[in-house]
Amino acid sequence: MAQKNYWLVKTEPGAFSYQDLEKTGWTHWDGVRNHQAKKNLSAMKVGDLVLIYHSVTSKEVVGVGKITKEAYPDPTDETKKWVAVRVEPVQALKQPVSLQMVKETPALADIALVRQARLSVMLLTEAAFQKILDLGKTTLTAAVR
Repeated sequence: MAQKNYWLVKTEPGAFSYQDLEKTGWTHWDGVRNHQAKKNLSAMKVGDLVLIYHSVTSKEVVGVGKITKEAYPDPTDETKKWVAVRVEPVQALKQPVSLQMVKETPALADIALVRQARLSVMLLTEAAFQKILDLGKTTLTAAVR
């Protein structure tokens, strides 16, 4: 079995929130127009877990999703050079984890959310992913992990 990777993706809650993901049951994670973020989307595999971060307004991690379809042409891109992945909801965090909480946690000082604030799709270590879940007082079932 392939090793699972862990990611954090940003979304503007006014455009598409974690609650919207729960309502729709899945979405194309599309509209990404940054080469490093594209590389990260292209590296995602079915079963990888994704923290959903609400950017711009609340600036907090609010939920967990999973990748259910690997990179394919972004349906919003007429140039055909960008990719999307399919994401389904797993569960909302019991307590949102603010950007301030992340910045104040020494174990998270080196994650891209702190170092590369404008990057919209970023790889996390399993330890960083778990630390954010801990801060959010959230435990995933063994079937998901």
